[in-house]
Amino acid sequence: MSQSQQTFDTNPWTRELGVELLQAADGKASITLALEPRHMNNWEAAHGGVILTMLDVVMSLAGRSLDPQAKAGVTVELKTSFMQPAGAPGDVLVGHGKVTHKSISLCFCEGELWCGERLVAKAMGTFMYMRRMDVARKLEHS
Repeated sequence: MSQSQQTFDTNPWTRELGVELLQAADGKASITLALEPRHMNNWEAAHGGVILTMLDVVMSLAGRSLDPQAKAGVTVELKTSFMQPAGAPGDVLVGHGKVTHKSISLCFCEGELWCGERLVAKAMGTFMYMRRMDVARKLEHS
């Protein structure tokens, strides 16, 4: 099991949402979510927070797939464009992320979220990866 898979499996937020990992390797990642009534907003479309979470997670996973030493990741910057409403209960969302550039400490990624043949949202993100959990925990609590 890869480090990305292990971290994904222990992430309480993605577990709570029901997000499933399809793949994460070679600077690319894909995830999926079967929409339920709890994922909807007042207009009976997938909530923007669900969409944003999926894009954040899939891009971070793509970056982590290139750094097997990474124990944790921090989103430094995230820009999302919501293009159209995302599905109804029973529909399936699929997110794809890819690395566009990686330096020693930062990774720049792009992501897309699809509902069937419809592009729902696009995002760009910058991520910093922690190789030591003691540093990651210290940042979380300072």
